[in-house]
Amino acid sequence: MTIDCVTSSANSLDVELQNPYDYQNLPSLVQLSQWANAAMQNCDTDHQDQVVKSLVVRVVNPVEALQLNQDYRGKAYATNILSFPFDAPPVELIDTLDMAEFSHLGDLVICESVLKQEAQQQNKTLLQHWVHLLVHGVLHLQGFDHISDAEAEIMEALEIEILEKLGFTNPYH
Repeated sequence: MTIDCVTSSANSLDVELQNPYDYQNLPSLVQLSQWANAAMQNCDTDHQDQVVKSLVVRVVNPVEALQLNQDYRGKAYATNILSFPFDAPPVELIDTLDMAEFSHLGDLVICESVLKQEAQQQNKTLLQHWVHLLVHGVLHLQGFDHISDAEAEIMEALEIEILEKLGFTNPYH
């Protein structure tokens, strides 16, 4: 199987898009990069010496989404997005590894057909749902969650603020 990978750097996050099932009509890499960078918190993009972080966005079919959701979350359904934050190796290995490896933020896995179905059910455009899920996933990679009501309030408020800055409406209305 060949994986179609393209990479784009913008601001502080280097985004790689994997589209192994050759889906058409995906957001452009420029859009994905813009949205992902907008979701970065505590990120000063004016400093030249800043370490560029990387992010992988993989667009999958329902079979792969189901398998990953079962394996990593114990859930027997294909979900819209899965977030896999990068886990740094033990401190004793830091001297032996390339520091660039530590700049990986994580991986996002988006199920294209679930995203399309949800957009239709929620009366959103595909673009609106794409940007919302990408921002949501990047926040997860940075440690934000919505398990408790308090966490959900914080995360949703951030999503709304970021989406408004990008020119999109509140996804929770």
